[in-house]
Amino acid sequence: MPRRTKIVATLGPATDEPAVLEAVLAAGVDVVRLNFSHGRPEDHRRRAEAARVAAERLGRDVGVLADLQGPKIRIEGFRGGGAVVLEEGARFALDAALAPDAGGADAVGIAYPDLARDVRPGDWLLLDDGRLELEVEAVADPRVVCRVRVGGELGPRKGINRLGGGLSAPALTDKDRADIVTAAELEADYLAVSFVRSAADVLGARRLLAAAGGRGGIVAKIERAEAVAALDAIVEAADAVMIARGDLAVEIGDAELPGVQKRIARSAHHHNRICITATQMMESMVQNPTPTRAEVLDVANAVLDGSDAVMLSAETASGRWPVKVVEAMARVCEGAEREPLAQRSHHRLDSHFERIDEAIAMATMYTANHLGVRAIVSFTESGATTLWLSRIRTGIPIYALMRHRDARRRVTLYRGVHPVAFDVVHAQHPNRVIEDALRVLRSRGAVADGELVIFTKGDFNGIAGGTNTMKIVRVGDPLPAVEGVL
Repeated sequence: MPRRTKIVATLGPATDEPAVLEAVLAAGVDVVRLNFSHGRPEDHRRRAEAARVAAERLGRDVGVLADLQGPKIRIEGFRGGGAVVLEEGARFALDAALAPDAGGADAVGIAYPDLARDVRPGDWLLLDDGRLELEVEAVADPRVVCRVRVGGELGPRKGINRLGGGLSAPALTDKDRADIVTAAELEADYLAVSFVRSAADVLGARRLLAAAGGRGGIVAKIERAEAVAALDAIVEAADAVMIARGDLAVEIGDAELPGVQKRIARSAHHHNRICITATQMMESMVQNPTPTRAEVLDVANAVLDGSDAVMLSAETASGRWPVKVVEAMARVCEGAEREPLAQRSHHRLDSHFERIDEAIAMATMYTANHLGVRAIVSFTESGATTLWLSRIRTGIPIYALMRHRDARRRVTLYRGVHPVAFDVVHAQHPNRVIEDALRVLRSRGAVADGELVIFTKGDFNGIAGGTNTMKIVRVGDPLPAVEGVL
């Protein structure tokens, strides 16, 4: 059976060589991520086009995720351009009035002038992904005076977080607004919004993307404490959520992260949204050719939690082993998917369905899981039916037969869904569309004579939202005559 959990891989210098990029896609990448925190617009356009060309050579569809930088709150630099060492117990100030290159062992400039208005004595500030800890002692705008509680080396441009959240920086910066236009121009299939605090941030990004001519889905990155408090509203406003565990762990604390990760996955599942688990999943493979056992378990647990996708960041963007890390992640996903827990579902058993196509999708999945079919095939325009199908845990592959390329790229992020180019409107025999579909699936080795296949379709081909039929077919058996077909 093909792997169900999707793999998102970040592109970067390590994948710029065409042969490496094609090998990474061949190893199992479903969606490529463009990290707008680094690089120029022309770099992102070039990488998106290269990924699509490579995917076409492989006969596949690949999605593109444009990931906005967001209001990353950072310190500035130090005299001489190097780093300083903060000694435990020493005083250290964060000063918005200090020149960008004037920092030293006693103070450093900051790129966020509102910090002094967001914090008060007794707050804890975490630097460099939580590696250094400062306790605020005094605030005299624009200067925040702290006591070093956990010291160490501090380099330039490192991030600042407030333990418990509460920094008021908006989710979208001027840079993000410009990058949204770039994302629309390169026809990104998904746009990830960083440091979301509320559903309004998601809706604002959606409006800006639409105004720029973009049609991609919106991914809300959950990495602020405020986002956890407003989780269900954010999930409902978005098309997908990303569990961005780096900044999230810094804000809520390491001990809270495992439970919150599972809560986010459950919320996404409940609201029929996509869930991506990200950050340091196989971090050791930036340098090493094999993952640690802890990383193997981390990826497997994300699969068992119901993640639609797992994501690689530096491992593929700048790591030494981009192909090996994708192969390792694919192998771990497949192993986890063989567990019975990954193939059993009680999702929505007690729900009332308001849409016919949703009811057909739920009936299809429960029938498939109890009948033992080889494949589920959905004739779909927008992919809505396949999204509902993918919410139910199963070991059975779901094939989305779609005529529009942008819709096929969109479903590359759906768990267990495999897009297939198929023009249902111009099939060889409109009334024999199932026969045409089986012919295509046979050519891919997806089905064979004697196997059962479940189809979902509508009465009228090419109409979005019209799925109203579930049909069970045994491959190779003659189909009944259809009026108008000899």
